[in-house]
Amino acid sequence: MRQTITRIRGLTVNIEVVEFCHTDANGGTIWYHAAIYIQQHGSKEKKLVRRSRLPGAAAELRREIQRDGLRAFDRLGA
Repeated sequence: MRQTITRIRGLTVNIEVVEFCHTDANGGTIWYHAAIYIQQHGSKEKKLVRRSRLPGAAAELRREIQRDGLRAFDRLGA
């Protein structure tokens, strides 16, 4: 099982994208899970914003956050 953690540092909050992927011997995906957390600066508490089991969902959200900043989460709430 492979775990990938991506941290995006912002001015007021840090965003952390955690991905878990388990593949078989042929390279096919058996299991995938992604979780996106927000952490306020100076705090150890992380708030879960979104979870996904669709491969590639975390990469798409990561690109949106890097492009639009926290405005990317406005689309999630709608």
